[in-house]
Amino acid sequence: MNGSEHVKYLAINSNDLLWGLAVNSTGWQDISPGEDYPPHNHPNRYLFSYEKGRKLDEYQLIYITRGGGEFSSEALGRDRKVRISAGDMLLLFPGEWHTYKPFRDTGWKEYWIGFQGDFAESLYANGFLKKDKPVFHVGIHNEMAELYEQAVSISIRQLSGFQQALHGIASNLISLAYYYDRNFQFKGNDLDNAMNKAKILIDQRYASVSPEEVATGISMGYSNFRKVFKSYTGFSPGQYIQEVRLSKSKEMLTNTYLTIKEIAFNLGYENDYFFTVFRRRFGMTPLQYRDMTQGRNL
Repeated sequence: MNGSEHVKYLAINSNDLLWGLAVNSTGWQDISPGEDYPPHNHPNRYLFSYEKGRKLDEYQLIYITRGGGEFSSEALGRDRKVRISAGDMLLLFPGEWHTYKPFRDTGWKEYWIGFQGDFAESLYANGFLKKDKPVFHVGIHNEMAELYEQAVSISIRQLSGFQQALHGIASNLISLAYYYDRNFQFKGNDLDNAMNKAKILIDQRYASVSPEEVATGISMGYSNFRKVFKSYTGFSPGQYIQEVRLSKSKEMLTNTYLTIKEIAFNLGYENDYFFTVFRRRFGMTPLQYRDMTQGRNL
């Protein structure tokens, strides 16, 4: 896509908001070194001066793919300037003061998408989006730039159902930002390798291995291993082992004719305990799950 596209306003109706997310604006622009920012053709609705900053009535996810600059927000402190580099994403929150600009000697290329709705509000309420962590370190990914350009193309045409198509793109971008940022702290270091080894070890020995044995197997102290593993996977080591066992149990119940007792034994469970854990986790007994997935009693 050549040039720079801006969509000032996108129509949103009540049905669009029922999908949980509606897009207000999409666009991208390439700021050359030495060029004024914001450029003079920037939409009036979003025009601001770096010195004064601004507030928006929507979320915006801004992706920098070239150059660098600085960013400040209310949550981070108005006097604090956070350095932004290519591969970073900025999340702007509705009603919160912020300001940003590219460095004059580098300029930058930015993509943005603005959105509102219950989906974003739910992510914020549940702590996935945080005002005190507005910068996602995601790296340069062509797939993400293509998603922004696809959003611009859809916004220009505004065919029937375009808001629903934009919802899919915006939610995908949010999810990818969260995913890549979560893995950024581990990428290219020994912790990344250690956590992958731990998961492989658990997958190979899920029926008998203990969290302490996993830590020993990757040469880490248990306390540090437990902390890093939970940050990496979202589970404590013990919970992760349990989830792997239960996932394997579902495969066996669906795809084998092993008895419930044989499956429990293969998983390292006592038969009664397996019954209890499975029902607590899935709301049905192992036999009921087998009947459902193997098409019995339908």
